[in-house]
Amino acid sequence: MTDRKGPVLTLNNGIEMPALGLGVFQSGPVETVAAVRAAIADGYRLIDTAAAYMNEQQVGEGIRTSGIPRNEMFVTTKLWMSDYGYDQTLHAFERSLRKLGLDYLDLYLLHWPVPQDFDKTVASYKAAEKLLADGRVRAIGVCNFSPKHLDDLIARTTVVPAVNQVELHPFFSQKELRAVDAKLGIVTQAWSPIGGVNRYFVQNPERPADPLAHPTITGLAAKHGKTPAQIVLRWHIEIGTSPIPKSVRAERIEGNIDIFDFALNEDEIAAIESLDLGKRGGPDPELVSPQMFNFKIED
Repeated sequence: MTDRKGPVLTLNNGIEMPALGLGVFQSGPVETVAAVRAAIADGYRLIDTAAAYMNEQQVGEGIRTSGIPRNEMFVTTKLWMSDYGYDQTLHAFERSLRKLGLDYLDLYLLHWPVPQDFDKTVASYKAAEKLLADGRVRAIGVCNFSPKHLDDLIARTTVVPAVNQVELHPFFSQKELRAVDAKLGIVTQAWSPIGGVNRYFVQNPERPADPLAHPTITGLAAKHGKTPAQIVLRWHIEIGTSPIPKSVRAERIEGNIDIFDFALNEDEIAAIESLDLGKRGGPDPELVSPQMFNFKIED
């Protein structure tokens, strides 16, 4: 079994989180078990799932059958919007733990800010604070929060989020948000870190093209003898974000973590930063609500 690969990031409560992880969004149940096992064998120690991905059970199975002790893994899941509210959150957390087959979580995130009903969002975060205080979870955080969402949440709660997981790739590099997160001591984590959302989120006809095909990225790939995806993932590491690329293909899972034997220089990092178009490929967090995604998580 391969040892853990890559650096760790220290969260604002002192907990260490691997800088790179495996995401399992849109991974089907059968392929999720194999993907998690393959990732752990390749040295991944961070696995990111969510109640809404409907594969928590398979993530847990992949971890349990990996041969790696639980305390060497960092497991994240997320609270879905239909479970927002204080008591509902506590119930949803227990359901996620049961499906994962775990005694505790390393990181529990609120999936969306839901500005239209922010009182419920705050209530859920307060429930997460209780879970943290009770030792059921080692760190708590949020997803898709803007600087204003963070300000509003922090003003009404006690624990500053440890992580803010957002869409972040070369065409949408979120420089302002990254600076706000850093100032607050929040780690910025990147979903769709290589721009996959620009390929699969067909509801957004204005989404920009694939960053992996951009000449700047392909040129750096040729220069370093790496794939375009490896160049972009290395860029994330260089700028201090935590990328969680999603794949179920063993060769891609292996390739995505093979980024710690080279570095990008300042000019190369700046060249990638300059690709930012300021256009997200996924949903606008200001507009996302339970009504937009008409499903609930079953017990």
